[in-house]
Amino acid sequence: MSQPETKCLPRVLSLWDIIALVVGGVIGSGIFLVPKDMAAAVGSPLLILAVWIAGGVLSLFGALSFGELGAAMPEAGGVYVYLREAYGPVIAFLFGWTLFLVIDSGAIATLTVAFSSKYLPHFFALSPAGQKIVSVCFILFLMAMNYIGVRSGANLQNLLTVIKFVGLIGICGAIFIFAKGNTANFVQSGGALPSGSLVGAFGIALVASLWAYKGWEAATYSAGEMKNPQRNLPWGILIGTVICVVLYVFAQLAYLYVLPAAEIAKTDRIAAAAMNAAVGGIGASIISFIILVSIMGAANQNFVCSPRVYYAMAKDGLLFPKLAAVHPKFLTPHYSIIAISLWSIVLSLTGTFERLFTYVIFGEWIFFGLTVAAVIVLRRKRPGLPRPYKTWGYPVTPIIFILASIYIAVSALISRPLDALAGLGIVFLGLPVYYLGKRTRKKRASPVPETE
Repeated sequence: MSQPETKCLPRVLSLWDIIALVVGGVIGSGIFLVPKDMAAAVGSPLLILAVWIAGGVLSLFGALSFGELGAAMPEAGGVYVYLREAYGPVIAFLFGWTLFLVIDSGAIATLTVAFSSKYLPHFFALSPAGQKIVSVCFILFLMAMNYIGVRSGANLQNLLTVIKFVGLIGICGAIFIFAKGNTANFVQSGGALPSGSLVGAFGIALVASLWAYKGWEAATYSAGEMKNPQRNLPWGILIGTVICVVLYVFAQLAYLYVLPAAEIAKTDRIAAAAMNAAVGGIGASIISFIILVSIMGAANQNFVCSPRVYYAMAKDGLLFPKLAAVHPKFLTPHYSIIAISLWSIVLSLTGTFERLFTYVIFGEWIFFGLTVAAVIVLRRKRPGLPRPYKTWGYPVTPIIFILASIYIAVSALISRPLDALAGLGIVFLGLPVYYLGKRTRKKRASPVPETE
């Protein structure tokens, strides 16, 4: 009888690759869309900048905690592994279930549709059918790049990250050099006022900024393929997150240089408007190209990272065994890559991702809070666990992040109760799936009675 395949995922990702995963995954379309909502919420330019900084600091606090967990448990699966070790398999399964069903597949579908229907038509006229064809080809291209090797997917990520980084810096530089701006806009609102109470308005804007910062956590999913993950994973997450904070604040300053906060609050495409003021009509084409690259980079991060969660779950016996298979030549979790690709195509073609993705934001922040709390739980539960890197500012920084996660979840529950409850429903829909699978696994494991 032939022995089962025991190939493992190769450790080929460097510190630079991790930084590119973080920067490329975080910087999608948020910096081009979120400023309008933030300006409408808080009004004051100083408060807008404060929100970006506060969101960045909270993301850094989360990154510090994730860095400790990743260095202590440098395995494929990241957050899934940390939740499993801290709370057991049920909560870990619910995270992976939600990640596959909605979070990452919904993110891919959202980015895909934005690519084909909102920004690519700036260069090419596309019919609705043409947009769907482009969406499918977009996903299949990224699937193929990551199927043939993690190095291939990482190289694409590195290229896209460099283009969007240089492009965003170039956009901001062009605005400051060529646009006739006004530095007074950095402190004067131009008549904009906060919507509601200042505390509530700041909270609304903060949630928007955290959405723009989302993505730094996904690098942990690929820890099983990183060189020296005990060192490179925490440093990669921290450096990448800091770069994103600096870029976001720099971009917001560029927008404010051209338009006061009151005008930003009314402008749907603030980056295009700012570039138009700097270089004229060609600015819209430049912005559209950079956004297309940003969208592809953010989507590709999901393909590089997300399948490693399903691979880890399948290795634990929580998903179909095939999802734990490693391609004999390319050394990738190829069935996991195919699975997330096909489901993302379904969501993008049917349009169901729009509501699903809105629903699950509530549950996602619960999982973020639980993951950071795992730092505290595991220090008590497993004090002897090797920790090459320990969370800076412990326990203050994890507690602040946990409180922020609770605040975001509660805010979503109060402001959009039906969406939040629907999100919880999607998460807990995984319970019967888990227990049904557990029952099936027991039946398979039970000895077959001998027959005479």
